[in-house]
Amino acid sequence: MSVKRLDGIPGFNIDRVAAAAGDDPDVLRMENLDTDIPPPAPAVEATRAAIGQDDANSWLPFTGRDDLKEAVAAYIERHGGPRYDGRREIVITSGEGDAMLDALFCMTDVGDEVILTDPTYAGMLNRVRLVGAVPKLVPLYVADKKWRLDLDALRGSVTERTRVIFVNNASFPTGWVASDEEWNAVASICRDRDVYLLYWAGFEAVLFDGLTVQHPAAFSGMRDRTVTVGAPSFEQRMIGWRVGWVVAPGELVNDVSRVQIYNGLVPSGFAQIGTRVALGVPEADLAAANAEWQRRRDETLRQLEGLPVVRPAGAWSLLLDVTSLGFDCVKVSDRLLEQKVAATPMRGWGGKIAERHVRLVFSNEPVDRLILLGDRVHRALAAASDGREQP
Repeated sequence: MSVKRLDGIPGFNIDRVAAAAGDDPDVLRMENLDTDIPPPAPAVEATRAAIGQDDANSWLPFTGRDDLKEAVAAYIERHGGPRYDGRREIVITSGEGDAMLDALFCMTDVGDEVILTDPTYAGMLNRVRLVGAVPKLVPLYVADKKWRLDLDALRGSVTERTRVIFVNNASFPTGWVASDEEWNAVASICRDRDVYLLYWAGFEAVLFDGLTVQHPAAFSGMRDRTVTVGAPSFEQRMIGWRVGWVVAPGELVNDVSRVQIYNGLVPSGFAQIGTRVALGVPEADLAAANAEWQRRRDETLRQLEGLPVVRPAGAWSLLLDVTSLGFDCVKVSDRLLEQKVAATPMRGWGGKIAERHVRLVFSNEPVDRLILLGDRVHRALAAASDGREQP
């Protein structure tokens, strides 16, 4: 027996690849959003110190600690966003997944339409489906060797049922970073058509090649039309803390608070304390992490030179277009694993564009291991080209 709510919602194929890779230390682990760059040391120390404290082992406050809310507000402002009242416009959640679902429950009714990019993060796409809303996909395409958003398709996708544009930026899995023109187009639709922007800012400041953060809520008329989802999972590398937040301006925060109480309730107090400290760590910490991730990105690109990949402008992954080589993404993922490269097929991470690709995450392997990638990828493609794996 299966409930209709789950119709069309596939499993998370990262698990399949990770399980097949097992514990083999020779496998290049490029299937999952992990990183071996440690969290900020002060955040780790603060978390350890808080474990065992009575106020860090409590159900309260249900919507998160006020000191963390204020730290989130200050962090957003330092990144060029508007000023928010932490205590009145921010809800603390148990990770970015809870935050996305909370926000979508409060911004859509069953049958409403939500615009996303193709490709997009499968967790965004399928949470739209879980709340009963309808995803509408707008393609990303390649121009001048960069990912760009199809603005004509974006404008044409808006209907009377459109309630939300849901994007992440820097974008996972593509590494697309929105331009001024693209942000202005999104903002114009939100203002003119009475649409919300749901903005997942997880990789907001994981940027390469000198790019700087642009927070969409800072655009004219967008502060009260932008709902921001954040977490320390990526910029602060605190994946296991499972803390997130929703910045919900105005009265919307009351709805988000109510949903969070009945959904994730509250993250651990000691994780919140560690996150608060992390958000106050000097920007040099993230700059050093970005520099190392950029080194890894550049080595990955060197290893894949001559193959159809697009240089990511931010975030932790890039996409290899295997369909342009005549292959199926799932079958190429299988051949890669035979060559000790764990990589995720992008079927289910959007539509026709996503499923052309295999994703390679470069954040969890040092450069001295990434130099093994090129030979392994070419051997996998050679195995696929013998006629057995062509679609």
